Amino acid sequence: MLKTLVTALFIAAAVAAAPASAQSASPTLARIKAAKAINVAYSADSPPFSMTGPNNEPQGYSIDLCKRAVAQIGRAVGEPELKIVWHAGSVTERLQMVASGRAELECANTTQTLTRLANVDFSNLIFIDGGGLLVKAGAPINQFSDLSGKRVAVLQGTTTQRRLEDALRARLVNATVVPISDANEGIAMLEEGKADAYAGDRVKLVALAAQTADRTKLALVTEEFSIEPYALAMPRNDSAFRLEVNKALTQVYVSGDIERIFGQWMGRLGRPTGILKAMYLLNAIPE
Repeated sequence: MLKTLVTALFIAAAVAAAPASAQSASPTLARIKAAKAINVAYSADSPPFSMTGPNNEPQGYSIDLCKRAVAQIGRAVGEPELKIVWHAGSVTERLQMVASGRAELECANTTQTLTRLANVDFSNLIFIDGGGLLVKAGAPINQFSDLSGKRVAVLQGTTTQRRLEDALRARLVNATVVPISDANEGIAMLEEGKADAYAGDRVKLVALAAQTADRTKLALVTEEFSIEPYALAMPRNDSAFRLEVNKALTQVYVSGDIERIFGQWMGRLGRPTGILKAMYLLNAIPE
């Protein structure tokens, strides 16, 4: 009887100590628990991944995944009703928020790169897209080489800008790159003839075109010039925090909930591609 009681007490103590141990090993989880809140950086203008919706509430594919991650983090720290404090910003601003500690998580359409890994960590992948070109319907731009002598708008500070410039140099295409600060500015420049093409991630370009008054006036060039693997950014050197985020993503992938989330935000584009389905499978971590 005594042995059974002692064993039960040890088990109870171990269970009680587990969350505390995880928190003590993770400065990020400890900070979140103390504040009973989590700061999340997001993009206000990157549909269908991350955008400001009705009542100024963030919404989109990545936002839904982040909310699942926040719920898991809340369970890990024993605070199931964590308050989410949203911070909108450009990709450069969002990554700086995470690197400086102003945000614990970043949720948008951010590409994981080796350069960025020097300052922040990333979750498992949440999406794979490619760099593409949006042009006016009927414009004489049907492939990347047709950009010679043209003006191409692109969001400043993004991986798309760097890869666009690299691709232009590698293919000896003499085009003028016009850095811009806002996605809507790129669409406006295209419609007004101030740019011949707008470069960006293909899914985002399709979503932006769909929001214009007449989507038939814009067309997406078939050719891609880069691969963009998206992930959620978080503080470096905090494996315990990263584990909780990846637990949430794994649950979404293996439960099939990802199909509903994809369908809600990108259903009009069809079903997930073969490479995207493979990505979900390969980024679901077994127990």
